[in-house]
Amino acid sequence: MNDTNLTTTTEAASAAEAAERLIAEFRALPAGSDRKREIITELDDNTQALPFLVSVVADPGEYDLARVESATVLRLWPPADPALRHEAGRALLTALRDPAEDLVRQYAAMSLAPYTDDPVVATVLDTTARADEDPLVRDSARFSIKEAHRLQETGAGGP
Repeated sequence: MNDTNLTTTTEAASAAEAAERLIAEFRALPAGSDRKREIITELDDNTQALPFLVSVVADPGEYDLARVESATVLRLWPPADPALRHEAGRALLTALRDPAEDLVRQYAAMSLAPYTDDPVVATVLDTTARADEDPLVRDSARFSIKEAHRLQETGAGGP
């Protein structure tokens, strides 16, 4: 093994350890703790944490600001793995349908652009942009549709 592979392996192990530590801390916190939001921010570009972030955004009982941060991270760092990417898109749709959390719904709609290769996501996003009762959710869905077109045109939309 050359030095580059060793460094990459060491970095991946370190990222996994950091994710495990922060996820354990997150789960130990009380429901409304703002530290949960901070932990999601700390996990921002840690690909090891993506399955956890998917679970947070989909959980209607989770702290709303942690769900908002998770949606944002999933928009900025969509999973490369096709199965997890599909799961992330569906988790964001679950959040979009949460009638009790308008802010979560706004961020979920805004975060769906990288997931529009899934026909269900594309259809729900289009319907939301045209007919959602909340004007901010509608505007967020419209933003996401424009962003999806930009990602497709530039080839930056991922797999």
